[in-house]
Amino acid sequence: MNDAQALLSELHQARLDRLKEICAEHGLSRSGSVEVLRARLIADIVLSHWDLSDEGQAKLLNADLGGILAVFGIKKSGSIRERKQRLWLHLNHDAKQLVPEKLDSASRDELHELCVKLDLPRSGAKQALLLRVAGVLTSQGGSWGSIKKSLRRPRGAPKAIEIPFPSDEEVEIVPTTEPVVETEIIIPEEVIVEQETNEVEIIEHTPAEFVEEAPTELTEALMEIENRVAEVDSLCRDFLVVGDVSDSDDVSAFVGSLVEHGLPVVDAPSRSFVRQRLMNLDRLAKEERDAMHAGPGSWREKEALRRFEDARSALRDSLPEIIVGNAGDMVKARMAFEETARTAGLDLRLPSISGRLHALFDLQISLDEEIAATDPRTARRTRVIRILQHGAVHLPPSARRTLDRLERNIGGFEQLVEAILEKSEGGYQESQQALVIRFLEKKGYEVNNAELRPRVVAAAGVIGAELGHISPADVPRIAPGIHVSDTEVDSIIADLKRLANHFKADQEEVIEVDEDIELAESVADAADRVAAARSSIDGVDDLLARLRISR
Repeated sequence: MNDAQALLSELHQARLDRLKEICAEHGLSRSGSVEVLRARLIADIVLSHWDLSDEGQAKLLNADLGGILAVFGIKKSGSIRERKQRLWLHLNHDAKQLVPEKLDSASRDELHELCVKLDLPRSGAKQALLLRVAGVLTSQGGSWGSIKKSLRRPRGAPKAIEIPFPSDEEVEIVPTTEPVVETEIIIPEEVIVEQETNEVEIIEHTPAEFVEEAPTELTEALMEIENRVAEVDSLCRDFLVVGDVSDSDDVSAFVGSLVEHGLPVVDAPSRSFVRQRLMNLDRLAKEERDAMHAGPGSWREKEALRRFEDARSALRDSLPEIIVGNAGDMVKARMAFEETARTAGLDLRLPSISGRLHALFDLQISLDEEIAATDPRTARRTRVIRILQHGAVHLPPSARRTLDRLERNIGGFEQLVEAILEKSEGGYQESQQALVIRFLEKKGYEVNNAELRPRVVAAAGVIGAELGHISPADVPRIAPGIHVSDTEVDSIIADLKRLANHFKADQEEVIEVDEDIELAESVADAADRVAAARSSIDGVDDLLARLRISR
């Protein structure tokens, strides 16, 4: 058993006092129950190489979730959606506090936020949101919050649990510049069937048919990609929005990026397959654009267009729920939208239909981005986050983790500030600022220190000014955050000495001049020298301020 597994075994068996000691050793918050502390320590120490933020959890692959859940010691079976829900609940909530019986006291905004995090529909009244969240908590009951008893109190030697590592690190050993071998998958540029009515129909062949026709090696990676060809096509369509298939560097970068989506593009046959699908979809996209501006070429196409227009309203209404239901993953959302169209009886083999369908999807995405860009709440939160994260790269890891956590829960931060300022009658003085810090500390945010307190107080002031509770002039200012290393201290001291000597020489020269020149001229000249002396003093003050900030 290696050191990481030994530490994990200790965390599984440790009691509250020991867990608090380990938190103190690693600079982590010691607030919370036994299970909350255990989950925090495992996430920040044992699984530190994984991005377990909300955004990072959304990108986790199904193959990785089982190993991660096993390390936390909770149930690891179920669908990918159930696994992600369980992982998020375990990392962000106490199972004894977040129970269906206590949801009545939650506001609609809190329930809405839970629906977002749990990948649930967000429309409807408060009661509808409550029922959705309660349903998840009931179905996940006992699966998160507390670890398995066999890990907490093992009989005999503790079981060694394999600690997973991100698959990206393993894939990086494959050279990205490896040349493609000559035995590529050959797909005919176009397969056309001439019918008696002179109708030209593009036949969609399955990947298996092309593999049988082409003299290529059927590798394990290629077979997995064939089974996920719909996902590959959706990713290719996203590339074609701005990408160019004639740009070899752009295409190579796109093919290499598919690894991030869990597609094993690790050998020549699999890369060749993706390239050929990309070429075919590029040609199909051009045909779709042409067909969208041309009339129907056959009776069948005319009827298909009529069915599409009849279903357009329903398709457009279903898009927001599809996008939300897929957690903002545009690839999966596009695939789900295509499946909805097929269920409605639309023939996506026709370029005029598939082109209109994907144009409708792209239009919805553009509208959502435009609405998000003009949303005042989004703009306000962007400004607040910019204040919190300004120069955060220079802060210690524990401070950065606190800022990241505060950013993830920016909605709750806004509610806290608003509740405090509503009772302050338009003031934001030291008492209100202390309340903000005190309440955040009670929630486990370690913000009462020299690095984070000015940021948090200033961010709270911006929220209060944006919401109209205080005047913009009452927003506290924060220092620019100039940091100097220990090696620069000597140079700062040398500058101080140089400025002091220069200032001393100026004083002596002023005295000599006062003795040698007439009174009228000395008064004017002395004024100029006093101004120069003040400038030197300002330089000294600036350096002293920098030195004080760096310390």
